[in-house]
Amino acid sequence: MSKCSVRHLSLLGSPLKRRCFLKGCNMSTTALLNGSDMGRVVTLDNMNPHLRVMEYAVRGPLVIRASQIEKELASGVKKPFSEVIKANIGDAHAMGQSPITFIRQVVALVSYPVLLDSPDFPDDCKERARVILGGCKGGSAGAYTDSCGIEVIRRHVAAYIEKRDGGIPSDYSNIILSNGASESIRAVMKLLINKSKDGLNNGVMIPKPQYPLYSASIAEYGLEQLNYYLDEDNGWGLDISELERSVNEARKRCNPRAIVIINPGNPTGQVLSRQNIEDVIKFAHREKLFIFADEVYQENVYAKGSQFHSFKKVLMELGEPYSGMEMASFLSSSKGYMGECGLRGGYAEVINLDPKVRAVLEKSISAKLCPTVIGQTVMDVIVNPPVPGEPSYDLFMSQKKAVLESLSQRATMVAETFNSIPKMKCNIVQGAMYAFPQIMLPEKAIEKAKSLGQAPDVFYAFQLLEKTGICVVPGSGFGQRPGTYHFRTTILPQPEKLKMMLEKFREFQTDFIREYS
Repeated sequence: MSKCSVRHLSLLGSPLKRRCFLKGCNMSTTALLNGSDMGRVVTLDNMNPHLRVMEYAVRGPLVIRASQIEKELASGVKKPFSEVIKANIGDAHAMGQSPITFIRQVVALVSYPVLLDSPDFPDDCKERARVILGGCKGGSAGAYTDSCGIEVIRRHVAAYIEKRDGGIPSDYSNIILSNGASESIRAVMKLLINKSKDGLNNGVMIPKPQYPLYSASIAEYGLEQLNYYLDEDNGWGLDISELERSVNEARKRCNPRAIVIINPGNPTGQVLSRQNIEDVIKFAHREKLFIFADEVYQENVYAKGSQFHSFKKVLMELGEPYSGMEMASFLSSSKGYMGECGLRGGYAEVINLDPKVRAVLEKSISAKLCPTVIGQTVMDVIVNPPVPGEPSYDLFMSQKKAVLESLSQRATMVAETFNSIPKMKCNIVQGAMYAFPQIMLPEKAIEKAKSLGQAPDVFYAFQLLEKTGICVVPGSGFGQRPGTYHFRTTILPQPEKLKMMLEKFREFQTDFIREYS
């Protein structure tokens, strides 16, 4: 290693020393990190190109800057605000939501079985914990489980799905437990990585706007992203003619193999009607597409007249030939009334898969050993909650009801406020945890953004962060029709903080429009 390289290594921890001060050296620490003088084995030029291009907007540059601002505030730097409000991600507990007591009690007992002898825990919590521990090797949450999860929990998930869908059977062998829904979504999507005999990639249809997990995973896996636009003017509805446009254009360059539906919608908050779901299923059958039904917000339905219908139920009730279609549906403990993002519980129900393909899927999953037992425990409690007559029932129901009623009120507050602010409009938040308002940016602001090398909505979001401390995600991170600008914000801040946040939005938007008009 050169004398200069040694000197550079000593500088890497210092943000203030960007360039070597040895006489005659022009090497920056950035150049060193890129491997120009170190003979790196892995460089930007030879690393996996799919990882280079993948992006994940909800944890992008704005969030990095928000974290920097938090540190600046903590160090005494004066800002026109006293705190950063991270409305960029659906993290309920980070926004002040209290845990559901029953969930945490069962988790505590499974984690530390000595507490099973404590009189401080209700008997129904203890019974749930004993059943889960009985499914663990050695009776311990510290042991590996089967790769697809603890059998008794998978059976409970199947029973939950069957009850939810009005008695339509669910086979526990079709249930895959995972570390959050995202892990099982990615596990199933990996099945699609392939090329046709003529060298064309497989493609996955995703909505625009969409949750960036899908675009990021598609990029990482080297698949083709096929966009279909949701109809903002009709409550972010799903137009079958738009699906047909998308798939017909895609066939010129790839093989469409799957369609992703997010219901209730993220980031748009719409809830699909049953008729819309039937139309999508028939379209997917006609085009021979595997269905990804992202239903992690199925508990989060607020708007009057809106109702959640599972794709599995509708598909089965349509009968043959639709009931034989391949589909995977997903649920997560991170959303709903639970908001247990950090405990990483989730499941997939994968139906009508070729048994040989199913074996390969399980082999792939086994390479990850198993999902966390704590996450599996949370999922068990969600699908097997207290029932009338059990000691925890009343408290559980009151907590669940309070969370969902508060979210419903906040959903209304957010949409009504945005619609009262000049140059903004927002569809009703029918479900999920987000609003996706449109902002009508002045031409002067668009030109300013271009001069800075930023997308206009990115410029807007950075200005919002620097002047108010509110961190949102620009609409370009989710996809939007050309010429329109949006941002996604959660509805998760607690009511008083949300009210304050919305008033900051009003003041910022008014000043922004005045400055750039």
